[in-house]
Amino acid sequence: MSFLKNVWGKKDAPIESYSDFWNWFLKHEKEFFKIVQDGNNIHKGFLDKIAPKLDEIHDGFYFLTGMFDNQTAELILTPDGAIKNIYVIEELVNAAPKIEGWKFTALKSASDINDVGITYENFNFDKGNLKFYPNIHNDYPDEIDLTIVYDYFEEDKKAAVTNGVYIFLDNYLGELHSVTLIDNMKVVGTNDISQELIPIEKLKDYLIWREKEFVEKYEGTRHNTENDGYATFEGKSQERGVILAIINTTVLEWDKKASHPWIFIVAIPFEKTDETGLPDDVTYKLLDEIEEEIMFSLPDSDGYLNIGRETANNKREIFFACKEFRKPPKVVDALIKKYSQTFEISYEIYKDKYWQSFRHFEQN
Repeated sequence: MSFLKNVWGKKDAPIESYSDFWNWFLKHEKEFFKIVQDGNNIHKGFLDKIAPKLDEIHDGFYFLTGMFDNQTAELILTPDGAIKNIYVIEELVNAAPKIEGWKFTALKSASDINDVGITYENFNFDKGNLKFYPNIHNDYPDEIDLTIVYDYFEEDKKAAVTNGVYIFLDNYLGELHSVTLIDNMKVVGTNDISQELIPIEKLKDYLIWREKEFVEKYEGTRHNTENDGYATFEGKSQERGVILAIINTTVLEWDKKASHPWIFIVAIPFEKTDETGLPDDVTYKLLDEIEEEIMFSLPDSDGYLNIGRETANNKREIFFACKEFRKPPKVVDALIKKYSQTFEISYEIYKDKYWQSFRHFEQN
């Protein structure tokens, strides 16, 4: 009896690479195809089975499935708005083998505006009830700041309406453009209009024009940090610990900040400190080694500017401004695995074209 249990209840090998996942998927693809084709038991029979396998590769995978056509099932992988997970989804899909009857898609694709109608929390969103206008800021000319006007906006349901608009834009613009081209966005009702309204179907052309203008303006822009000047900032935290920051003040005065619009912040908490609350010698050395590894993988010549670092409250934060958003998360995801037994490293990446995140370090 135990022999049969070992045969039929044998655990799958752990998923440690993209190829491991696809090899596992190949073993079950016919069963999965039939489940999607029939449209019954999709969650339990398919999605609930691939979810833990995807989690073994990386957390933050979301997915949609359905029939692309009569003969083809489609699996769409999405980061659900998390910029830092885009690279891993794209890489996984690029590594997919050709499987007859299957289509694998990284991120939600753009759709014809006439085909996009979203229902979310009892609100309907379509081209007939959405308009927009851009907000132009003289001090921040490259920023794409939008106001979306929804005919049936309710202030007490603002969060739900805003989420619905984001889902609509993901499907209309395509998820990649939706999460990377728009810098700021707010959703209002028809009572809060301050400018002439533009039909939502013109938003795609507007964003393409603005992005083309932006790329042409900053194409080839680089900054060499070798001869830059640095300043040390020191203070006390509310917990009376020392705050120590070393910041590249030369690059903070640069007039082409928007060419490196992605802010990347790596956080490394630590426990062992000296009497000032700063890391002890051993920890300090290891933190410096990790920072050097990151800088080696993200050089300024490739479009990754090390702005500096701040150490306070048992945490080292390392700051970068980057030309793109895919490689930084990949680099630090590898370091998270490498140092998992020593530090709980985390990071965030977001768009801030004018580096307002570092305004408190600028010297007047």
